[in-house]
Order: sequence, then structure tokens, then C-alpha cells
Amino acid sequence: MLPVRDDALAILNRLGVPDSAFSDKGLAARSPITGEVIATVRETAPEEATAAVGRAHAAFSEWRKVPAPRRGELVRLLGEELRESKDDLGRLVTLEAGKIISEGLGEVQEMIDICDYAVGLSRQLFGLTIATERPDHRMMETWHPLGVCGVISAFNFPVAVWSWNAALALVCGDPVVWKPSEKTTLTALATAAIFKRAADRFGGVPDGLHEVLIGGRAVGEVLVEDRRVPVVSATGSTAMGRQVGPKLAGRFARAILELGGNNAAIVAPSADLDLALRGIAFAAMGTAGQRCTTLRRLFVHESVYDALLPKLRKAWSSVKVGDPREPGVLVGPLIDKAAHDAMERALGEARAAGGEITGGVREHAEAFPEAHYVAPALVEMPAHAGPVLRETFAPILYVMRYSTFEEAVAMQNAVGAGLSSSLFTLDMREAERFISVEGSDCGIANVNIGPSGAEIGGAFGGEKETGGGREAGSDSWKAYMRRATNTINYGTTLPLAQGVTFDIGD
Repeated sequence: MLPVRDDALAILNRLGVPDSAFSDKGLAARSPITGEVIATVRETAPEEATAAVGRAHAAFSEWRKVPAPRRGELVRLLGEELRESKDDLGRLVTLEAGKIISEGLGEVQEMIDICDYAVGLSRQLFGLTIATERPDHRMMETWHPLGVCGVISAFNFPVAVWSWNAALALVCGDPVVWKPSEKTTLTALATAAIFKRAADRFGGVPDGLHEVLIGGRAVGEVLVEDRRVPVVSATGSTAMGRQVGPKLAGRFARAILELGGNNAAIVAPSADLDLALRGIAFAAMGTAGQRCTTLRRLFVHESVYDALLPKLRKAWSSVKVGDPREPGVLVGPLIDKAAHDAMERALGEARAAGGEITGGVREHAEAFPEAHYVAPALVEMPAHAGPVLRETFAPILYVMRYSTFEEAVAMQNAVGAGLSSSLFTLDMREAERFISVEGSDCGIANVNIGPSGAEIGGAFGGEKETGGGREAGSDSWKAYMRRATNTINYGTTLPLAQGVTFDIGD
């Protein structure tokens, strides 16, 4: 197995990332696997970011006139290039974000899937013909490209979230300006190189159709504040959304906010416990607990609590934590020290509140002193309180008993976030109530699977402090376009709506 730095640099070279992307001074790109610096990436200055938005805005005047199915051809070529580069880009996700190999590859597959979806969509940007009360008139809606789409993505899905937005925005006629997380710049540069290959094959792509901004808050603020960017998709914490949302609202821009998710699952008396165990384990421990849909709260009915908990403790004690490139490893490292410190603080609060903790200890500290490997923590809590009520972006699962279905749903909904939820039950009535208006208040409500692992065919996003944004899914394209209502009079008179008369005479 190649050293992390050598492995990553070889992939970047194969994918065609230019030397100009790197510099002696800039933003350090680190691997959470070892904590080492892979490369130093040249940062985008705020004035350069403004210029990039200008190029994208200029590209919009050309790209919007390209027929949508033709725009879809560019995205089809992007999907082809991603297929060719899947192994390399997936491995780079592992090296830079710390995901296990199958998750890194799965993220790239998600990019391919959304490209396929968007290509089909490029021939289905439908507008309705509307019944009109006026004779000899036709009323209809038309959809037009909106303008530059800003994308601000997080480290945990460093390339998939970009693709959810970019694939749809491009077929809708919008250029894309992307600010990736400062923690995962290399995968963004690699993706940009792959996109360039697709654009070169397509031919005639206007300069500025896709721009990448490398940096921190200052370049993100350019996207948020520039009036030439009418729609911004921002993925991150609820705290970030509270800053971004009002600024976008202040200039009447659209916000697609994908924020925090303190997700829960309920294990009912009738649940298939073996199925529940597998669903809970992946949802709580996958990606080292660093998914926005990670399972963080588990409500187990008192009648099956004593049967399920020993199974959970065994799974948590036996899961292999380590270098995500190694066979058998299911839990890789936390992204950085800040994530580890947040986990330590949450576990300290849980312990003080009477929580009984299995796991949660640091591992491999001697071998990798600059990396942060932590055993997933299973925390049996006496009450739905304290740290349970907030999201900690780490592998902590809080477990609590419940007595009635109504009690469990009330506790599930009693947090600020409203992203994802699930119920394990074989009771049809419980399942239907859970997904009904009186059940889960989340954007995603699942039955007999965990809250994580969404597919691009369904709208992804949540309510309340999750921000209300939606990406992928049946009508998500409308977020990247503007609607016009058109009324055409093909008669010789001018009847007015609602029976209004306005006769000015001959």
C-alpha cells in the first residue's frame, strides 16, 4: 500500500490536476488517515472570486440559449468521464475525507447516478398549459434558466453534493461556481479536472461555465453577497445557515440550505431485531458518524430493550476502527482534532448526566499521533436531555427507552433539526402513522431501514433547522430555474379576467 501522500499525488496527476493549482504558500490539504499534509493548494483571493463570478455571469448569457437536451449532452459526457475515473476519484475521497473504500467509491457512483438522472431531465423541463376563463386565449407556464448557481459544500460528502447541484444546474442552463470545504480541496480540484475533460469533448463551452473557489469564509461570502448569483446551495452546520440565509434573503436570492440533522430511529415491539441491528449499525457508525443523516438518537421500546441492547454493545465493541484503506475496516478517522474535541465534550456531558458509555475511546494514537481514530460510542441515557438534544458530528449513538408510540414520536420530533428519521416495525398501522402528518416531522421518514443512505431519485433535505432545502428528486430542478406565466390572446376581442370591464369607447 502506497504512502498516503504518494498515493494522492499520483491520483491527482492521473486525473490531470494542473501544477498551477498548487503553491508553496496556501491552504494545506491534509489526510485524516495520518494527519500529514498531502499538498499546499493555491487559495483564491476575494477579488479573484469576484472575477470568477463575473466570468460565470458572462457564460450565462451564452449557456442559457443552448437547448436543454444539448446541455444534457455535456452532463452525459461528465457521467462518462466519472465512470472512467471512478476508482481514482473514489480513492482520493478516501485519502482526503477518511471514508472507507466502498463509501468513497459509492460517493462517485452517486455522482454518476445524478448525471444519468439529469440527462433524462434535460428533455423533461415541462411547463403546464393552464385552463383560462377567457375565450380565444391560451395560458401556460414556461421555465427559464435562472443564472449563476453558487455551491458551498462540506467535507463529509466532498464531491457528491457538488454533483447534486451542478448536474441539475447545468441542464437547467445555469453556470456553477463552487466553493468546496477547506478540508477537502484536492477532491474538488480533481472533479474540476474531470469536468474540464467532459467540456473539452463537448466543445464550445463558454469560459466560466464552471469555476472553483479555493479558500475559507472570505470567498464563500463573495458567493453569498454577489447579486449576480441568484441561487446558492449551502451545505453545513445550522450555525452556518443562520449566517448565510439572512444574507441571501436580504438580496432576495434563493437559498438551498442543507444543514444539521439530529436524526432518530424508533425500534417498536414488533421490530425484526436482526434487521434493526444492521440498519442501526450502518446509520450510526458509517462515515465515522460524519454524515448529516447519521443516526444519533435511538428510542427502543421497553419490551425489546433488554433483547436489543446486548446485540448493540457487541457490535460496537467488535467493529474494526483504522486505516480506511485496509480490508475489514468499517470506521475510519474523524476529519480532524476539532471533531475529536467536540466528541470528547459531548461524552463528558453525557457521563455527567448519568449516561453509560460503551466505546468512545481514542485508538491508534501511538501509530498516528496527528490523526484521530475513535471507537464509536454507544451511550445509554436515562433521559432525552442534555447533549442528546444537539448534533455532535461524531459517532455517538444515544439510546433511550420508551413506552408508547406517541411518546417515541414526540421525542423524535423534539429537536431543532428535521432531516431524517426511521422506524423499525412490522405493525402496518404504526408504519403508516409514522409517515403520516401526525408522525415524523422530518424531510426523510423511512420504515425498516435507517435514516442514512438516500438515493438521488428522492428529494434530499429536511425541515426546521435543517433549512428546508431540497436537492435531487422529482421537482428539484425548479430551484435552478425561474417560472413565467404567459397568456396569449389569439382572438379579436379583449375579455378581462374576473368579469372586469374597462370600455374606453371607439
